[in-house]
Amino acid sequence: MVHSTSLLPHNNQTFILSFRSKPSFFHSHSHSLSLPSSSSSSQSSCCHVARISTETLEVSPPPPPPGFNFRREIARLASLRDRLAACTTLNEKLRVMDADSRVKRFFRSRHGLARVLASLQLSSDQLFLLKCVVAAGQEHVLCLGETESLESSASAAAATMSAVKSALYALAEMIENMDSFNGNGGAGLGMALGDHEIAELTMFLQTLAEIERFYDCIGGIIGYQITVLELAQKSFEMQNISWAHQRHDVKECQILGINAPNGLNLSEDTEYASQAALWGIEGLPDLGEIYPLGGSADRLGLVDPNTGECLPAAMLPYCGRTLLEGLIRDLQAREFLYFKLYGKQCITPVAIMTSSAKNNHKHVTSLCERLSWFGRGRSTFQFFEQPLVPVVGAEECQWLVTKPFSPLSKPGGHGVIWKLAYDKGIFKWFYCQGRKGATVRQVSNVVAATDLTLLALAGIGLRQGKKLGFASCKRISGATEGVNVLMEKKSLDGNWEYGVSCIEYTEFDKFGITTGPLAPKGLQAEFPANTNILYIDLPSAELVGSSKSESSLPGMVLNTRKPIVYTDQFGRHHSVSGGRLECTMQNIADNYSNSYSSRCYNDVEDKLDTFIVYNERRRVTSSAKKKRRHGDKSLHQIEANENYADSGPPFLILVHPALGPLWEVTKQKFYGGSISEGSELQIEVAEFFWRNVQLNGSLIIIAENVMGSMKINENSESILHYGQRCGRCKLQNVKVLNKGIDWTCDENIYWKHDVQRSEVLQIILHGNAEFEATDVVLQGNHVFEVPDGYKLKIMPGSSGLAIQLDPIDQDMMESGSWHWDYKIEGSHIQLELVES
Repeated sequence: MVHSTSLLPHNNQTFILSFRSKPSFFHSHSHSLSLPSSSSSSQSSCCHVARISTETLEVSPPPPPPGFNFRREIARLASLRDRLAACTTLNEKLRVMDADSRVKRFFRSRHGLARVLASLQLSSDQLFLLKCVVAAGQEHVLCLGETESLESSASAAAATMSAVKSALYALAEMIENMDSFNGNGGAGLGMALGDHEIAELTMFLQTLAEIERFYDCIGGIIGYQITVLELAQKSFEMQNISWAHQRHDVKECQILGINAPNGLNLSEDTEYASQAALWGIEGLPDLGEIYPLGGSADRLGLVDPNTGECLPAAMLPYCGRTLLEGLIRDLQAREFLYFKLYGKQCITPVAIMTSSAKNNHKHVTSLCERLSWFGRGRSTFQFFEQPLVPVVGAEECQWLVTKPFSPLSKPGGHGVIWKLAYDKGIFKWFYCQGRKGATVRQVSNVVAATDLTLLALAGIGLRQGKKLGFASCKRISGATEGVNVLMEKKSLDGNWEYGVSCIEYTEFDKFGITTGPLAPKGLQAEFPANTNILYIDLPSAELVGSSKSESSLPGMVLNTRKPIVYTDQFGRHHSVSGGRLECTMQNIADNYSNSYSSRCYNDVEDKLDTFIVYNERRRVTSSAKKKRRHGDKSLHQIEANENYADSGPPFLILVHPALGPLWEVTKQKFYGGSISEGSELQIEVAEFFWRNVQLNGSLIIIAENVMGSMKINENSESILHYGQRCGRCKLQNVKVLNKGIDWTCDENIYWKHDVQRSEVLQIILHGNAEFEATDVVLQGNHVFEVPDGYKLKIMPGSSGLAIQLDPIDQDMMESGSWHWDYKIEGSHIQLELVES
């Protein structure tokens, strides 16, 4: 059976390493990166660790800009942050800020600007925020005159800043003179700032307030800029520092080894995998679901074809529906499976992190409202919006500006999710609904819930009391994804620390991982892919998110390798090296290391609070991350795809996940038959029976009540009740013959499931309608539409087909004339077809 996920992309520092021979992919640590230890002469670590050479190879990042001293600027801002941290009132903070040399020079040297601000009647909080911007060296954001973008050369940046300051001071003096001439402080202001500029300033102040509030754990706006400067400085200095030296810069421990982690391979140990999946189903009432949807998804380049508006990834129309709808369908399929096994309704609470980037929050919430909250009720969803953060130029970390009071801003990475969830009460919301853990998946990964991967991951996490789990697979060349690793550290107290974690692809250079095509013994090939499919223990995550320290923002990085493209207020296009402070949610794992008094050499993973499970890549990840360029035959998430890029898929098979979602459940609903090349099969019904069906063409089965029917609750909301009044379809000894999809049509877009058909057999089931076809040939173009409360039967007749439409017996209206009975036998689920 071909999976629709393979259709998506169509159309539209370094170190010399020495490794031993490559062992099996998932079950050895011999393919590892290890550090020489000054405190131990042992030449092995966690199960035959190979050593690396300490010879250093130089890399060539852009040189630091002349005349800019990172250390001096960091020291200045760090001193300011410390003085602000010691304050107990806002007035004290303002006094500290007013004493800063930059603030003093900017606000006091020209009285006109002060009068402008006074005329705006800004609050003390707002004045403090503006002074933070100035103190952080970003006064150009307040400029009302024409400014040049910060280009890559330091001289251009310096000239720009000088021009900006001069223009701003001149403007302030002009306003002062106007005010004096008019004899009215407000008259001059009206000439300086129009309603639009005042609105922009108001929005800017709101953004600053969010940054100051959210990043309080690192010092607010000042701390944000310090962290950006520190990360930029490290990238400039990294070129001449070997890892052996870098490890001494770590404050709390030394990283001594990085190994490929051992874990359960779900595709090999199938019995244990099945048992783990059952634990996941049984534990569904203890689980929540978390979706980080706040990213800007710039590489995807998704645009509304009607309005030209940029859209977030959640709105990508994949296989006939948005990506967000796909996530909810997968979740409902697991809930339907729980109902079929235990006879109980289970509605999982869903927490969704959004942002204002590309109107992300508005689009996501509007979609949920338009689809009536997917039949789950508004109260089962909780939204929390992540703040946008300034994008900085790569050289001096100056904020890039599109127009006055409007720094270029983007979401600060999905790693903010843990602190934000604590700040917004998401953990308490989960606890109120009896949840202990949660599964986390990104909207762009359309196969994360395939078969048993997600259920087994959650099942092991719940059953064994783990704090964090990863679902992983083999990494392939060209995919922009990190790797999962087993970290081996030595703490300052002499203990050995171990934990499964992640190295993001932007950080590969730091650990000597090459970024080119995978060599036979390259680290990328040896370590498994990080897919950001996670199990998280909620109390453990809350402990990190509430820590009020840097650890609440895990995996902070500044990636300035990709050009930042934007347009300024004068319509000029700019492309500069830059980035913003980002956090990575999976690196919360770095808080969950286990400590031992002596070094561990074998199977340490079994004892850790973190764990990892593996599966075939096609059952774990295939992400919609980047728009395919015209003529590009490389589809990085799919192997051996050259022919597909030109000719399309051999056939299309799209089935509702509630047919399973476990493949061992799905396959019991199918027996015998064939699907010819060039055919199309779409099944949107869970109560389905296929026996000896031969398909040559297109067959589409659509049920209104795929998993159950809607009922109105006390809040006048439509709630899906599983198992009640489902649509049903039986096909036995049937041949379907028609012309099907017009594969020659140039307008076909297969990943959207937007195709032209010459002929098709359609079966449409309204309400609890049933359809049965037995021992017949259905040839040509047909539409069989069955009304609610009726069964349509097609059988051989004396002169062709005999079609019989009968009402369903009243006592079968809820349960139907037949159904699949699900039973657990050992570690497996067995189905039995029961006639009523």
